[in-house]
Order: sequence, then structure tokens, then C-alpha cells
Amino acid sequence: MGLIHIEMFATLDLVGQAPGGPDEDPVGFPFGGWQAPLLDEVAGAQVGAAYEGTDALLLGRRTYDIFAAYWPHQEGGEDNEIATLFNRVPKYVASRGRPDLSWAGSTQLGPDLAGAVREIRDRHENVKVVGSLNLVQSLLREKLFDRLDLWLHPIVLGVGKKVFDDGAVPTNLTLLAPPVAGPKGSVYLRYGLADGVPATGDMSRARAETTAHPVAGEAPTAHTAHRTPVGPGSAGRCRGPGIRWFGGPRSGRRRMPEGTP
Repeated sequence: MGLIHIEMFATLDLVGQAPGGPDEDPVGFPFGGWQAPLLDEVAGAQVGAAYEGTDALLLGRRTYDIFAAYWPHQEGGEDNEIATLFNRVPKYVASRGRPDLSWAGSTQLGPDLAGAVREIRDRHENVKVVGSLNLVQSLLREKLFDRLDLWLHPIVLGVGKKVFDDGAVPTNLTLLAPPVAGPKGSVYLRYGLADGVPATGDMSRARAETTAHPVAGEAPTAHTAHRTPVGPGSAGRCRGPGIRWFGGPRSGRRRMPEGTP
């Protein structure tokens, strides 16, 4: 059985609508393209690396239409690598309408979305969901995903479609890798779906247990400073790779279209 990977860009108030451009999903939303000023080399490297091993795309209708109009014409250009990948792999479209499926390898899913996604997962190793906010919300509700790659950007919009809507269900996630922060303040979080539902507890009891049993090697807190020795080298280090943005907007580059259905 393969894996369903969701790649999602969101603001601090978890708006995921139209990050890539003003024409993606403009109805009642004045901030289309909010992601473009916040892109940097760290974000580009992480997004580019996320497509490694992808052998199928699962897209909502709006994102599919944007991609189908753009990527078939980009092979041989500066975005050749990702264009070749997108044009080669099968594309599965979740839509209640009748999308134009002339992009090679495109297939429309039937009305049973959950069943169709399970079949796709059995057929492929690494299925990537890009943009497609309405589709993402359905997958989150049904827990039909294995990994959620969430980019949080340091802005608050106050309006727009949220990643987690009113139909979200209680879900446990586990952090798969340390967070990665870019120089413009965006943070990359890679989560995997975990079993069960969120637990509850008593914060006063949790604080007492933390004070009694500090984590080995952890810097002292206000509760543990009086009993936890700190020696040289205890401070953490952070670093970020210097690599290029992969097919995204920056000065002198064409914008890589993102989309929401």
C-alpha cells in the first residue's frame, strides 16, 4: 500500500485559499497570491524535495485546470524537472463536473471519493496532493492521508477558506522531522497520521510530573533550573541549507502556479 502526501500552504490563522496568485480563487477573497512575497530559498528546497519519488498526483478540479494549462508547456525550460515529472505521472481529478482531461495521463474519479482514493493508494507508492483545498478538507475528514506537509507563513488574513473547516474531526498527528524555518519566517512542519483521537489531561499534574522528572539533556525551565545542571555545549544550534527555489516566484522568475479547487 502506498502513501497519500498532502502539501499545504497556510497563514497563521490557517487560511489556505489562493496562495499562488490573485486569479486562483478570487470570489470574495482579496488576498490571492499572499504566499509570493514570503518565498525564500529554504521554502523552495523543501517544496522541491517533497516531490521526490512522486508517482501520481491527486488534484481538485481548480488546481487541475491551473496545472493542465501550464505544465504541459514547460518541458525544456527552467522548470523542466518538475514539468517532466508532472507530465509523466498519472493525474487523478476529484470533480463533480466534467473537466477537460486532455492532459496526458488524466483520469476523473467517480462519485465514491473515499473508495477511489483507497484504490489509488493501493496502486501507487507516493501520491502527492497539491493545493486542492476542498479535496484536502475531505481527505482530512476521512483520515485518508498518511502525511501532512504544512507550511505556516507569518501573516494573518482574517478571511478566506481554512485548512481545517467546521467539518474537521479529532485526529492525532505525529511530527516526522524537526521543523524547518526560513529566513522570512515561514515554518515547515511534516506530520504523519497517528492512531486514536486527542487525549485530555490535567495541566497542574503534568507540570508536577515535568518538574519531578526533567528530560535528560534538556535546558532547564523555571521549574527545573534549581535541580538541572547545565554545562558547556548545552545550547542548541540551528542551521538552514542554502538552496534554490524550485519553480516558484521570485525576482526574475516565472511564478509556479499553486491552486485550490
